[in-house]
Amino acid sequence: MTSTPPFPRWLGLAGLLPQLACLLAVLFGPPEFGWTGLAIAWGYGALIFSFVGGMWWGLATGAQARGEAVPGWLWLAAIAPSLLALATYVPWVLGFSWPGPSLVVLGLMIAGNVLVDRQLGALAPPWWMRLRLTLSLGLGVMTFLLGLLAG
Repeated sequence: MTSTPPFPRWLGLAGLLPQLACLLAVLFGPPEFGWTGLAIAWGYGALIFSFVGGMWWGLATGAQARGEAVPGWLWLAAIAPSLLALATYVPWVLGFSWPGPSLVVLGLMIAGNVLVDRQLGALAPPWWMRLRLTLSLGLGVMTFLLGLLAG
């Protein structure tokens, strides 16, 4: 198995820091940090979830440009994260319970990214799955926990 190149590894891991900061702010910060930490955590989780869809789109377009076959489901999977993340925002806009349930759902979807990543096969670099597993589960679990803390 090939090891993950340094730039994707370190930058990817650094991408977990904003969510960790939100989690720590909610757990250990003054009470007035709570709502802000939860709102930033939702925004960051939704942003990264959408970013993952963009990565899938990029892998698909690169493979197609090289003349490789790209499964149709991948194009749909690539746009799903942005639409699903937006759907977790709707309860806030409509005045329903937010951000707890939205963070829980978003966390589960982020962790579930690995199911799509596993299906990419040769479209992704050999080190892809190891990195994606760490990042998706790390961000997904933190986002889920923040949702539980929000109540």
